[in-house]
Amino acid sequence: MPLRKSLALACAMPLVLLSAPLHAEDDSAVAAVIDEGLNRNEALLRAQDLMDRIGPRLTNSPGMRKAEEWAVKEMAEIGLSNIHKEGFEFGRGWEQVRSDVWMLSPRPIELTAIPLAWTPGTDGRIEGEVVVAPMSKKEHFEAYRGKLAGKIVLVSKPGTGDEPSTAPFNRLETSDIAKRDTMALPTYDPHAIAEREAKGTLVRGDFTLALDEFLRSEGAIAWAKISYRDGKLLHGSNYTYLSGRTPQLPAFEIAAEDYRRLARLSRVGPAPRVSLDSEVRFTDDDTKGYNIIGEIPGSDPKAGYIMVGGHFDSWAAGDGAVDNGASTVAILEAARILKATGAKPKRTIRFVLWSGEEQGLLGSFAYIRQHIASRAGEENAIPGAEPSFWADSWPITPKPGYSELKAYFNMDNGVGKIRGIHAEGNVAAESLLGKWLKPFASLGAEKVVSGSTSGTDHVFFQRLGLPAFQFIQDPLDYSARLHHTNIDTFDHIPADDLRQTSTVIAGILLQAANDSATLPREPLPKKPVETKPFEWKYPDED
Repeated sequence: MPLRKSLALACAMPLVLLSAPLHAEDDSAVAAVIDEGLNRNEALLRAQDLMDRIGPRLTNSPGMRKAEEWAVKEMAEIGLSNIHKEGFEFGRGWEQVRSDVWMLSPRPIELTAIPLAWTPGTDGRIEGEVVVAPMSKKEHFEAYRGKLAGKIVLVSKPGTGDEPSTAPFNRLETSDIAKRDTMALPTYDPHAIAEREAKGTLVRGDFTLALDEFLRSEGAIAWAKISYRDGKLLHGSNYTYLSGRTPQLPAFEIAAEDYRRLARLSRVGPAPRVSLDSEVRFTDDDTKGYNIIGEIPGSDPKAGYIMVGGHFDSWAAGDGAVDNGASTVAILEAARILKATGAKPKRTIRFVLWSGEEQGLLGSFAYIRQHIASRAGEENAIPGAEPSFWADSWPITPKPGYSELKAYFNMDNGVGKIRGIHAEGNVAAESLLGKWLKPFASLGAEKVVSGSTSGTDHVFFQRLGLPAFQFIQDPLDYSARLHHTNIDTFDHIPADDLRQTSTVIAGILLQAANDSATLPREPLPKKPVETKPFEWKYPDED
């Protein structure tokens, strides 16, 4: 884009001299990556375009469909090859059109609130008294039978406040990174797995549907839960996205401060009256989610491929900037840097923007099942619980793509600059990872730690013994206030950190694609034996 290029050139700065020595042709290519990434970086402009113009990217929502089109266009503009979308079955699309929540008595106050994703609107304004009826499992329902007709039910415990005691914004000290250089012993508890399956707790959203059915049968008109953070932060997360599993009652998340005010007034009486008015839209024309994929082809078709990815979807309360728009923009910028420098990798470099991560790593899981491996009995998994079922099914059968993937790097730790790489327990890979990081030590990216991370899209690759890694990043205020919240917007992307991350990613990918050595794999996992066979298990234990 002309504006991007003109602003990037205007912000050019002298090439930073890094500490690692350069070695002929390969290191000249890395130097070119550093020059392009630091002096002509376009990531911030691309981030603004995505976050301000498109915004939230809830899986399968109209916003996500716009973002998918945007990503395909961006990849084409960068000059990537084999650009395509890979679909997987997901469920319904949903978006909030508008919402308006007020306390009417004992005095009028506009409340900070948001509809829960994949719940219906109010179909016009409704109002009623609130009743505090905390329910977190089905056994709690009976205590409120006959008491909820015509009420707006507050289903969370209100608590008494949670004032912060630590700084919300921080960068990692060397000692913080060192603490990650440790391996946790794996555990395997077949009893716990069987218990989860027996209770049906593998499908997220089951309790929400049971709660909705109970409240509706009791004549409640709506329900609300408390935000799990103070500071007027909202999230709106919910998991009833599967077709045929949509709640019937409107449901909201209310800011913690407003929720506790309602609860206090209700306790001393009379109960406050609240009005709710929300309009939402479901879309069912296409129930598939889509991963967006593009490549820089390698010169050796037998050399396999290197892959980098991050999840493109977000929750709907904010614009998904920190989680995880900035990382996907950094990945696109890494691709642009490599193309701009004329990089000629030996191995193909594949760039992937995952969908459905927020609902359980569904996009990367679909990629695994399509390209990498299968597991016994996976066709019998309960819809909505496939990833959990798959993780504990044996044996594993590799597909042809298993041997083709030489390394996967994942970006999903906010917007802080890269400080190193988690080796994810693959200790044999640490030496080579350290070699590839060395040119970026002066940019702060230098440490390889043995520790592992969880909860994002490298997990299923790792569970197959593949060399799959998550970068170490400065946390900033990711967990403190931005993760999944309504203030996750462009304003919280540090420009220099984004420039650093995209440059480091590009350099790591180039070296991984060209190095004569490949990262060692861990063994293909086999079913473990029970870790603690002499622990007693009792049926009445939680």
